[in-house]
Amino acid sequence: MQLRHSFRLYPNAVQQAALARAFGCARVVYNDAVRAREDARTRGRPFPTAGQLSRELITDAKRTAGRAWLGEVSAVVLQQSLRDAETAYRNFFASLGGTRKGPKLGAPRLKSRKDQRQSIRFTANARWSITDSGRLNLPKIGAVKVKWSRALPVTPSSVTVIKDAAGRYFASFVIDTDPAADAEWMPATENTIGIDLGLTHFAVLSDGTKIDSPRFLRRAEKKLKKAQRELSRKQKGSKSRAKARQKVARAHAKVADARREFHHRLSTRLISENQGIAVEDLSVAGLARTRLAKSVHDAGWSQFISMLTYKAERYGRTLIKISRFEPTSQVCSTCGVKDGPKPLNVREWTCTACGTVHDRDTNAAINVKQAAGLAVTACGAPVRPGAIPARREETGSHGFPTGNRAA
Repeated sequence: MQLRHSFRLYPNAVQQAALARAFGCARVVYNDAVRAREDARTRGRPFPTAGQLSRELITDAKRTAGRAWLGEVSAVVLQQSLRDAETAYRNFFASLGGTRKGPKLGAPRLKSRKDQRQSIRFTANARWSITDSGRLNLPKIGAVKVKWSRALPVTPSSVTVIKDAAGRYFASFVIDTDPAADAEWMPATENTIGIDLGLTHFAVLSDGTKIDSPRFLRRAEKKLKKAQRELSRKQKGSKSRAKARQKVARAHAKVADARREFHHRLSTRLISENQGIAVEDLSVAGLARTRLAKSVHDAGWSQFISMLTYKAERYGRTLIKISRFEPTSQVCSTCGVKDGPKPLNVREWTCTACGTVHDRDTNAAINVKQAAGLAVTACGAPVRPGAIPARREETGSHGFPTGNRAA
């Protein structure tokens, strides 16, 4: 399984200028590739192959006066930019043909120099290295200072340098996980759990545990409003507006970092303590179009479930998603009688059949667990195994295998 570990970079002024050149050259090559394919489409000609684009847009372009500056950056960065364009078209055609899951994708678009997030990728061919002093040595950029928060378990196959909207730099390494080490770090257990996600409480577990919702966005709203109000008063195109924009981006990044950290810690805890986990397959996109949209986005359920998914795959756990149409809030978890829908303000109710008094959320969590077939322990076999697609990414920085990247 391939995952990512990300670490903060601190390039000096000269290195920042070199990275800016690399970002710009990669963007130009990507845009040239998109234009070449669009020209071929409008003229009714076959799409140029990757080899033709590499020769025309990189090798031959470096010999021209208008593109001579492409030689100032590593050729691997330019080749990887072409591969990104190739992947974008491949995904677009797969989406058109219906062979790609998820929402429909549009045709690749030109990148703008004003895009707030920029990245370049170095593979092993670029001969990047980590120095004895712990710096990341990148070709034609130099040895960049890295904030190492953990040791890399294996030699990475590639590194991606990212500059985010807040002006921060990160190095993202692709690594292959070791199944034996993962199994040793997180041994099997007999516990199973059902999870009911909500807004009043972020999660209520079938054992009665209630995890409060931190509401990171709500708590930061006052500061965000002030920063955005200051941004709106700055003249467009001025340096003060650029500074104010970055201040807003840093404020939003702080909220996103805190939310991601919370999701990582909670998902790691649930995966380590339970062999089987059941959750509802919520329609977050639909809920985000209601009057609760801000609270739904603030909770970040999709990100949390995604973390549970790939961590379950990595550590040999079973994650079961039950249908969102399962009436978990209407059924008595004791006798199984369906008591009908209830308004959201009803947080506790009594079953008319058996007289059991239920906490609404705890009862729903128990029903989620029972609907998934996790009523007995994981060693008793009702825990249904299944192929769970692992997320090919792990944002990591803290001292446990599923830490958080500050981005």
